[in-house]
Amino acid sequence: MLTELHIQNFAIIDKLDLRFDSGLIILTGETGAGKSIILDAVVMLLGGKADTTFVRTDSDAAFVEAVFQLTGPEKEAVTEVLTREELLDDPNYVVLMREVRKEGRSVARVNGRTVNVGLLKELGALLIDIHGQAEHLSLLDPRAHLGLLDRFAEVDRPLGDYRQSYQSLLGLRRELTELRKAQSDAERRIEMLTYQAEEIEVARLKAGEDEELRKERDRLANAEALAQNAQEALAVLDEGSPEVPAATDLIGQAAQALAALAKIDPEQNELANQAELMLNTISDVVHGLQNYLEEIEFNPKRLDEVEERLDLIHTLTRKYGGNIPAVIAYGTDARKQLETLTGAADRIDELEMQEAKLLEKLAKQGGALSEKRKSAATAMGKGIEAELNDLRMEAARFGVDFQTRPDVNGIPLPDGARIAFGQNGFDRVEFLIAPNPGEGLKPLAKIASGGETSRLMLGLKNVLARADEVPSLIFDEIDQGIGGRVGMVVGQKLWNLSRSHQVFCVTHLPQLAVFGDQHYQVQKLVDKGRTLTRVENLEGESRLLELSQMLGEVGEGTLRSAHELLQSARQMVKTTKK
Repeated sequence: MLTELHIQNFAIIDKLDLRFDSGLIILTGETGAGKSIILDAVVMLLGGKADTTFVRTDSDAAFVEAVFQLTGPEKEAVTEVLTREELLDDPNYVVLMREVRKEGRSVARVNGRTVNVGLLKELGALLIDIHGQAEHLSLLDPRAHLGLLDRFAEVDRPLGDYRQSYQSLLGLRRELTELRKAQSDAERRIEMLTYQAEEIEVARLKAGEDEELRKERDRLANAEALAQNAQEALAVLDEGSPEVPAATDLIGQAAQALAALAKIDPEQNELANQAELMLNTISDVVHGLQNYLEEIEFNPKRLDEVEERLDLIHTLTRKYGGNIPAVIAYGTDARKQLETLTGAADRIDELEMQEAKLLEKLAKQGGALSEKRKSAATAMGKGIEAELNDLRMEAARFGVDFQTRPDVNGIPLPDGARIAFGQNGFDRVEFLIAPNPGEGLKPLAKIASGGETSRLMLGLKNVLARADEVPSLIFDEIDQGIGGRVGMVVGQKLWNLSRSHQVFCVTHLPQLAVFGDQHYQVQKLVDKGRTLTRVENLEGESRLLELSQMLGEVGEGTLRSAHELLQSARQMVKTTKK
């Protein structure tokens, strides 16, 4: 519920700090005193239009802040939103703020952090329901009627089961659409994928073969130079010439001399061993060169084959990926897509059978949901008519119109017809009213007058009190079109509603105001040439005086009447409590 409201530099309000309790909160005051301005501030706070005309003259910005205590069923929904947006501080409270600056820029905050206005609207819809004289949106907008009826009918579980089936159908139909689209150009797609897969598969690529081929190409292309260099090295090491003995001969002679030396001087064994090792190493090099010379291939044909293979690999990597593993993966994926396309017809048949079964399931679930709604609509109509009877609309009748719309792709009915459906079922619901005897039921939005709409909203709210999760309700001048004769009844019903909700009511009727648990007087005054709005919490004599002024010129008679109204209200409340 709304516990604190702070308004600063908003129109004729310089600074206003209000604290509210639970129950029925009454706001009274002369026309133009600022009651509607307070409501305008609340509307802006909850995401309404932030007009620069709201900024008080000579001020830089208008500021509105509200503190809400979360104690009822709204707590879970609000906490879910705050957690989602990473704005949750205290799970028992939430603070909303809106500021509009004179240059036109507005700022929204939740728990001190800047947010977009859309989030204020989302949270505001969970916290306050505002019903102005021309703004009973939940009643006058037929799109909201189904939600109101569902809350009264308490169909959360069957509606949840239906929605689960509905989401399954949506997923199935998405897959069907994709498969049918794929099938429509299947021949072209199959031809292309077949070419790609076969081109890659025929190549029989192996990871790393391009690197090996490049090495082989380098050897083949430079075979003559490689052989010449190897032969020169071999000649120096092992063949020698008449003028210059081979390195192996010279080192062999040195090794023999050192071996003889070591026999005489054993301390030189290490030198002899090193010479022997050097001779063995050179022998290994000679043997390796001889083998290498035998492997060197002067093969132009093989060189052409290697070049062709490398060109093929280059072409495939350019078309299907940057390297051989990527090309192989592309070919594997192309083959999988081919399997999907060639099996699409079978899958479509399977999904169409599943679709038919889901539609039959939705028809049963939607039918059961519709029956619950129709039963609840009857009970709701009787309850609202009883409320309206108390509000001196004895002959008024209330009804709920149920309609369906044909759709060739819709839910099948037993008679073979098909009807449109959505996530809430297939019912199209609209509230109807016949306010006067002899008139047929007609759409509520077109028939109800201002006063009738106020009473209808009050009646509906009373009937829906337990199902309505919005904790705070604001009724702006609900007494419009209601005389003092009905005022006491309206006041009692507002008081009843305030036992399960926090209810704010702006009124000019003293017969209604006497039921308030809190009574605020809104006054307009002029101080130092500036118009200001002041709000006072009335109790005792000050409240009696305000009620007397609402009845007429203050005097002994109006004071006595005001006192009698208070006593009557207290008696009616006591009777209600019993």
